[in-house]
Amino acid sequence: MAFDNLSEKLQNVFKNLRSKGRLTEDDVKSALKEVKLALLEADVNFKVVKQFIKTVQERAIGQDVMNGLNPGQMVIKIVNEEMIALMGSETTEIALKSGNEITVIMMAGLQGAGKTTTTAKIAGKLKQKGRNPLLTACDVYRPAAIEQLKINGEKQGVEVFSMGDKNKPVDIAKAAVEHAQKNGFNVVILDTAGRLHVDEEMMDELVAIKNAVDVTQTILVVDAMTGQDAVNVAGMFDEKIGIDGVILTKLDGDTRGGAALSIRAVTGKPILYIGMGEKLSDLEQFYPDRMASRILGMGDVLTMIEKAQEAIDEEEAKKLEQKMKKAEFDFEDYLSSMSQMKKMGGLSSIMSMMPGMGGMKMPDIDEAEAEKGMRRTESIIYSMTLEERRNPSLLNPSRKRRIANGAGVDIAEVNRLVKQFEQARKMMKQLPGMMGGKRGRKGRFNLPF
Repeated sequence: MAFDNLSEKLQNVFKNLRSKGRLTEDDVKSALKEVKLALLEADVNFKVVKQFIKTVQERAIGQDVMNGLNPGQMVIKIVNEEMIALMGSETTEIALKSGNEITVIMMAGLQGAGKTTTTAKIAGKLKQKGRNPLLTACDVYRPAAIEQLKINGEKQGVEVFSMGDKNKPVDIAKAAVEHAQKNGFNVVILDTAGRLHVDEEMMDELVAIKNAVDVTQTILVVDAMTGQDAVNVAGMFDEKIGIDGVILTKLDGDTRGGAALSIRAVTGKPILYIGMGEKLSDLEQFYPDRMASRILGMGDVLTMIEKAQEAIDEEEAKKLEQKMKKAEFDFEDYLSSMSQMKKMGGLSSIMSMMPGMGGMKMPDIDEAEAEKGMRRTESIIYSMTLEERRNPSLLNPSRKRRIANGAGVDIAEVNRLVKQFEQARKMMKQLPGMMGGKRGRKGRFNLPF
């Protein structure tokens, strides 16, 4: 996951600071030297790192900090505040026009950044917020680009406007806006052609689209795994066509994550969303304070709660809570819980949001192995009869052997699952108050584990 190495190194630096009690100026400078190296290794822009360290140091060696009761904690607080400022302080939304006015969003980016998939996800997000978006296929160059947008649009339940690959992108954009006006769409999202590199001719095409239709927002999609190249690309696109914000994709595949810490400082443009996986829920709104919290190992409980709210059906959650309290939790419910965890992004995604877990190395937990384990568990449960799932006490040795054969596993795995299940059921009975919680104005939510 993004920032794993950076988080681990920063937490080690902070651990040393906390253990010292009183700090000298040399202690602070030595700690910040370690922070500097950690940031550079995470592929954060050198100029950004230099300014960041300078600002933190000026604040950290002030009288209030050095003479305070807990200077180590104060230095950590300053690092957190400056990291939030580095990434933009405030969360930036995609600017949308009010009422029936049509918002036109032009999506741009290099090939391979995940632009078409992200474009469809943005449409899905806006639909969830009550908007009526129209996806528009303006990439007439890449083979199957139009078909890809149609498939992704169908996944989000959003209409796709296409005129094939024989028309000019400018004409398609104009026709899409006219179609939106006539058919009640209030957002038009233009999926433009990706580029292998910053190409003058194709840049001119983007400028022509902006001149032909009233583009409200130009959003650049960049691949986090390209590190500083992502920052450079953002700067060049902004210079050539002008961008309003950035979406950073594949952050789940980049353990460094330096682009997220550099883009705002270098370009002045906000990060709007970050891509942490394939699913719609994996496109997360970018909150600078939450990201700083994740990086510094303080967790991101708010995002975890929001993912739970999206993933969990409230009525089902209430029923599940009552069953758990009465120790009536069965294997059908177990399957449902596993499904909810998958919707929340899986084990590693959840662990990364828990305080103190963000940068921890967990050699005992291999994500691929964990996924295999979950699939084996599902196979075992699906090999049970409906009656056995609902009444686990029926599982005698002969039934377990049949289930093991059906799932293609050793009977020891079946025994282990049944034992874990019984232990979990006993624990839930002993902790009746732990599965309920508040989720602000929306009511209750329950985590599926």
